[in-house]
Amino acid sequence: MSIPHLTVTQPFPPLETALREPNGLLAFGGGLSPQRILSAYKQGIFPWYGPGQPIQWWSPDPRMVLFPDELKVSRFLAKRMRKRDYEVTADENFRAVIEACATTPRAGQNGTWIVPEMIEAYCILHALGHAHSVECWMDNKLVGGLYGVTIGHMFFGESMFHHVTDASKIAFVTLVKQLKKRGYEMIDCQMKTEHLASLGAREIPRSEFVAKVKELTEDVGTHFF
Repeated sequence: MSIPHLTVTQPFPPLETALREPNGLLAFGGGLSPQRILSAYKQGIFPWYGPGQPIQWWSPDPRMVLFPDELKVSRFLAKRMRKRDYEVTADENFRAVIEACATTPRAGQNGTWIVPEMIEAYCILHALGHAHSVECWMDNKLVGGLYGVTIGHMFFGESMFHHVTDASKIAFVTLVKQLKKRGYEMIDCQMKTEHLASLGAREIPRSEFVAKVKELTEDVGTHFF
């Protein structure tokens, strides 16, 4: 089956046409306008591609998610957070967070999928009030954080980084607790990783994920943090 190359106005194809291998590749092209990206999220789709590649759109099945009530905080992490030698903020420096996510080396990965045009696209979404960052600071230095997109009562996680052990986990746990208070019912984690599984994330069928996204993105929404 061939993967369609979208024009800037062409809608996404049905999710059922996404390839099983690699898991969830749905379409190429189409641009990274705010309207395109937000439309993608509301349909259970996200952009992910590397330097020199065309824009690629994905909708994996199953989908990794975290329900706030299922958050797991290890005893070690809970003890670490009780030290309170850090500060967690929201939207304090979105660009610094996304650039750190793009440039921080990761075990087993060469390069980054957060290419310059992706950074600019999400900075525009941030300016429009849809993309948000959570920062973890120690000694007035940015040592960890994450970013994602909110629509209604849904948070779509994109990436996280840390320069100090557990800094990204501290940011993530703080985020989840705040989202729960705000009535958010599900956090999209996209693809399975052991890191996210250790925090309580699990896989669900894409059909279940998309149905829940439709319900939550129709909400009026609330404050992010």
